[in-house]
Amino acid sequence: MMRRRLLSILLALGATAAAPPPAHTPRRIVSLNLCADQLLVDLADRGQIAGLTRNAPDAEMSAVAARTRGLHILGQSAEEILAIDPDLIVGAPSFQGGMMAVLAPHHYPVVDLAWANSYADIVAQIRQVARAIGHPARGEALIARMNRDLAALPRAPGHPVAAYYQRRGYMTGTGTLVDEMMTRVGLTNLAAKLGKPVLSQVSLEELVAAKPDYLIVETGSERIVDQGTEMLHHPILARIPRLRLPQAWTVCGGPAYVLAAQSLARQIAATRAR
Repeated sequence: MMRRRLLSILLALGATAAAPPPAHTPRRIVSLNLCADQLLVDLADRGQIAGLTRNAPDAEMSAVAARTRGLHILGQSAEEILAIDPDLIVGAPSFQGGMMAVLAPHHYPVVDLAWANSYADIVAQIRQVARAIGHPARGEALIARMNRDLAALPRAPGHPVAAYYQRRGYMTGTGTLVDEMMTRVGLTNLAAKLGKPVLSQVSLEELVAAKPDYLIVETGSERIVDQGTEMLHHPILARIPRLRLPQAWTVCGGPAYVLAAQSLARQIAATRAR
């Protein structure tokens, strides 16, 4: 899980390539990463989707897992994609160099998605993908709903301090999508107060000494499955209220950003009411 998140942070340095307007509406679209999976499920006709990655039906990782039933899930071979003969590939990150080297001579149209570091990035990628797959109006309608829902969010009074604390003591820093989400609901990121980078390890002692008002944790860490999750259940943390979010809502930038922000706002309100 942590390796996936570290990979996500590294991808944050990438750039998003502009998608040219399609000469025709693509009918055999293949996704090459989890974030592209989710945008396609939200924006494409099901009949257009020729292949999603193996993580798409994983409820722990994918915000659209329940909606992938009946869609083709790819293995890890370039040959499988060649057999599909896609008329559009979405999400071609540089770390899949081997696969892309096999596919490149076939000159398939590609929409290359970088990591989304902000809500503005999410909006831009929705527009990019919606345009490339022939559904720009659908993309605009989704953006309008997201904007409306985010505008209705209450903000926590007093800017309480929260730490997005993960297994093995990793804390998410500033300049990230999670950091922006925290600010949007009125929270102050503890990483900013401590001057921490994008991702850092913070000991239990340092965390408790900083006295955050909340810990934000992934719902998957509620069970102790190894030493990494065990430290999140240390008695020293018991008095800090917790806000819980599914990893699937934060691992990618997309419409699930709104679900995560709404959930944070509701949980903050609930703790204040107690």
